[in-house]
Amino acid sequence: MDIEFLKSIGKKIYNEVLSSKPQFNNNALGRGAAGDITYPIDKIAEDIIIESFEKAGFNFNVISEERGSKIVKNAEVSLIIDPIDGSKNAISGIPFFSSSIAIAEGDTLKSLTLGYIINLINGDEFYAQRGKGSFFNGQKIKLNSKNKSLIIAFEASSAYSAIKEVLPLFEIATRIRCFGSTALDLAYLSLGAISIFVVPNPSRIFDFSAGLLIAEETGAQVKNIRGENLDDLPIDFKTKSTLLVCKNEELMALALKLLNKK
Repeated sequence: MDIEFLKSIGKKIYNEVLSSKPQFNNNALGRGAAGDITYPIDKIAEDIIIESFEKAGFNFNVISEERGSKIVKNAEVSLIIDPIDGSKNAISGIPFFSSSIAIAEGDTLKSLTLGYIINLINGDEFYAQRGKGSFFNGQKIKLNSKNKSLIIAFEASSAYSAIKEVLPLFEIATRIRCFGSTALDLAYLSLGAISIFVVPNPSRIFDFSAGLLIAEETGAQVKNIRGENLDDLPIDFKTKSTLLVCKNEELMALALKLLNKK
């Protein structure tokens, strides 16, 4: 298994999304294992991912937003997927959603080995292999950490409480963004387009696993909003965490100071 295999899956999803026009097929299919509404586009993408791994003969655990958790005996790896990150954007015709795939070879986040995200609007690919860096459309990413503009992005399951939580950060921001796809937020931070990304409400492991590895491999700083490392979080469907990701150590120190001052 390698990045090329994940890219082949991403291209299948991208081509299917182009032809399915999700904004015109938004009838709910029920609720996924995580409790969110499942739309046809979610099922299509998840089926492509899991069937691709099955046909390739891999023995793997699955942690997915839709199907939940499936643990198998003697699994080679754990597959952590968000088939469509930004489903509500997709069915509303808002052009900002993605597929996210992460591979772990152990029991905690520090065992993540591969991360892959595809922007399902334009086909842009972000991916990383632990210890070998991160890439954007085949070119190694060099994070621009010196840009003086401070773009702060956040995501939240509860907007009112989240805004109260992150409001102290706004005093240093040039611009504020809330895009609706955690995976793409992390991907674009890795390019330097976002300076600080914060999720004050606990986020689920399939939302952020691939993006965190991509960010880490560019040298971005990754913690929770209390300043704690995430490496020892378990690879488990129930795992959730707040997130604070900054493009350099200086911004991380400043963000933690602002978020945690009483």
